[in-house]
Amino acid sequence: MADQDAHTVEGRHATELPAIRWEEPPEGPVLVLLDQTRLPAEEVELVCTDAPALVEAIRSLAVRGAPLLGIAGAYGVALAAARGFDVDEAAVALQGARPTAVNLSVGVRRAQAAHRDVLTEGGDPQQAAAAALAAARALHREDAEASARMAGHGLALLDELLPGGGHRILTHCNTGSLVSGGEGTAFAVALAAHRKGRLRRLWVDETRPLLQGARLTAYEAARSGMAYTLLTDNAAGSLFAAGEVDAVLVGADRIAADGSVANKVGSYPLAVLARYHHVPFIVVAPVTTVDPDTPDGVSIEVEQRPGFEVTEITSPRVSIGGAGGGVPVAPLGTQVYNPAFDVTPPELVTAIVTEAGVVSPVTAAALADLLSGQVAQRLEA
Repeated sequence: MADQDAHTVEGRHATELPAIRWEEPPEGPVLVLLDQTRLPAEEVELVCTDAPALVEAIRSLAVRGAPLLGIAGAYGVALAAARGFDVDEAAVALQGARPTAVNLSVGVRRAQAAHRDVLTEGGDPQQAAAAALAAARALHREDAEASARMAGHGLALLDELLPGGGHRILTHCNTGSLVSGGEGTAFAVALAAHRKGRLRRLWVDETRPLLQGARLTAYEAARSGMAYTLLTDNAAGSLFAAGEVDAVLVGADRIAADGSVANKVGSYPLAVLARYHHVPFIVVAPVTTVDPDTPDGVSIEVEQRPGFEVTEITSPRVSIGGAGGGVPVAPLGTQVYNPAFDVTPPELVTAIVTEAGVVSPVTAAALADLLSGQVAQRLEA
């Protein structure tokens, strides 16, 4: 069960309000989310008391972004365990909430395995629930650490590719602290450049149809004091043609074994534009986003979103009465093609930046080496 209006927070800086947190009030543990569907109009927290509420929050994009979905999935398993629900049933529901985002499954499986291991070893349900929560908290902490390392690797790569600073970076969708336990993925790199005085301009695609760029990235850029400019997605080409883009930075929801990248729809056209105009196209994502079990881009399941997201305009504050509660902008019955993601082939990706280092050129062998190195480090630890 979720309480949409549990907390309305006013007068706080974005970085002071976490996108997700675990709380234990007297009535039982809860997962508290910053409802991203209400931004930037208001900062409202959504309180989830069970896994079905979290599933709905994930599907509605109240909580979103690959790394944060992994964290949310792990906490969702812990929540089910702590409240005495069927953990395996909750895990299945959570994993199916956003099929393209591999981090969600990674987080769910990690907490589920911790829970199962305690029970297998003879522990009681309370101990198993504590193990699941510990796994979720560890993943949350690791993601914050990974975010900082990605920012460092990404900034070093930018300085190598574009010596002299004054970077003009184009980004798509939202990849900041709203999608991470830390300061994000691609946005964290731009933020690091800003703090070092090397960011001249952050170009922010509005990212239709749900406007994650306009609503969320611009929100984070403004709060961080960055020089940014918002543009419609189809205006990006004119920016490239005018020589106003030095690099493209995007995140990823799944990276296949061959280096194909699934990201918010609209990323692939940017990669094509970047290649034509000889501009680096850089993907920033944690190692957990690389899925060795998905061989190539064709094998990535691309989520299809509801048609009303395209046929209606919605506001965080206003519901008018269309199928999705928005203002209709297309005739009733219009057929809609609304994929949540598109897939960029590896040959269009200049580099993939992870917390473990940079992969460039992007090949299956290079990604396999990266993953094997990560496995070796975990075994040594």
